[in-house]
Amino acid sequence: MRLELTGRHVDITPAIRKAVEQRLSRMGRMLNDSIVSVQVVITREKSRQHVEMTLHARGEHFLHGAGRARELTGALGSASDKLEHQAQTLKSKWTERKRQGVSAAKAGSVAPRPERAKRQFGEAGGDGETPVRIVRTRRYAVKPMSVDEAAFEVGAAQGAFVVFRNAGTDLVNVLFRRPDGHLGLIEPDA
Repeated sequence: MRLELTGRHVDITPAIRKAVEQRLSRMGRMLNDSIVSVQVVITREKSRQHVEMTLHARGEHFLHGAGRARELTGALGSASDKLEHQAQTLKSKWTERKRQGVSAAKAGSVAPRPERAKRQFGEAGGDGETPVRIVRTRRYAVKPMSVDEAAFEVGAAQGAFVVFRNAGTDLVNVLFRRPDGHLGLIEPDA
């Protein structure tokens, strides 16, 4: 984290720098050290202190807080409290995004575990579990093409697959990218 301290009609002493760094270390822990830079401007206006803080977090997020008080510690506390509130909101957005379910592409490429085979076909397990539902997420047009053309369509994307009608055998096949980087072909028995 890069810290820029600016004093307008105020000398930046080591004590002021330490107080600012202590307030920011708390926000750094809250945001999991994703703070890129912080600009702090401390201004003295007659008998009042004015502190403006602008925090730049990863993902081009800018948080801004300002505080005024007679004492510098009060103004710094007010500005950092506003920043902490914004940081808490930003962190909750990040965690909610992480809690979203598996995407449809990943859900279609995951192979079922053998111990879940009974549940997947609608039978309840012995311990009172509800059956797993099958949710249709996409429809694919099954085009006639060769295996080489299907391999070209899969490309280099991890978890990608193509459902196609094999032009040579006229059977529906599935070509998918394996975790080791090679392509896997699923063919029905003729």
